[in-house]
Amino acid sequence: MDNDIEIAGDPLAAAHLRPPAVEHPTTIGQFAALANEIAARRGQWAPLVRFDAVSRWYHRLRTGPGYEVWLLSWVPGQGSGWHDHGPSNGVYTVLDGALTERAGGGDTRVLTPGFTRVFAPGYVHEMVNVTLEPAVSLHVYFPGLTRMPLHPSQRQGRAATIPSPTSPAAAPAGRDHAAPSPPRALAC
Repeated sequence: MDNDIEIAGDPLAAAHLRPPAVEHPTTIGQFAALANEIAARRGQWAPLVRFDAVSRWYHRLRTGPGYEVWLLSWVPGQGSGWHDHGPSNGVYTVLDGALTERAGGGDTRVLTPGFTRVFAPGYVHEMVNVTLEPAVSLHVYFPGLTRMPLHPSQRQGRAATIPSPTSPAAAPAGRDHAAPSPPRALAC
């Protein structure tokens, strides 16, 4: 026996000595773990996915103190446009298919299932499904997504904006174009 653990045993093996389980994530690592945990539970999210040929489909899966989890689907050719996420940090992962992310400085990467990425407020990017197959992604925002301003397209040189949501807590599953009332924040 070379150390105290071998002699006394692992103190964390005793339930009363273990740190309490995290009820709600508070760190980037915990939010990334939450995204990966949800991704691994395919039977819970896969039946909810819908594909819309007209517009990206999105569904809020979960909310907690200061965060939201969104499920998005992308048919071939659909994209987010250049945008940031206002004051929100985020974690996203691809669940099915592949998405191409373009970021400032000409950075382009193909995201495939299992690829998890984190970002801070002010991160400007565009995500597009350039494949011939549909894709599904999971996005965690903390604090919850309240703004998603669009930025000038690097190709078209135009700018567009999406106003602040009227009620982010009441946003139902839907499509990008489905709001006849004032536009609300869109997940990406």
